[in-house]
Amino acid sequence: MGEIVNLNQYRKALRHLKKERQSTENRVKFGRLKAEREALEREKSGQAHHLDLVKIENPPRPDPQAPGEST
Repeated sequence: MGEIVNLNQYRKALRHLKKERQSTENRVKFGRLKAEREALEREKSGQAHHLDLVKIENPPRPDPQAPGEST
């Protein structure tokens, strides 16, 4: 006779294998090397710094709806 198999354990193991396969695919698809992540972070911070340097400060304009001011 054949081996007795607990179907609940079999299904659980099958789900585990499917999840593991999916996570492996996702690591390949979306994963980045540490050096790539650090380079991207440096680039973003450099862009933000550059934008801060070229930012033009505008003085606040008076609110036309403010009480006490007549035009």
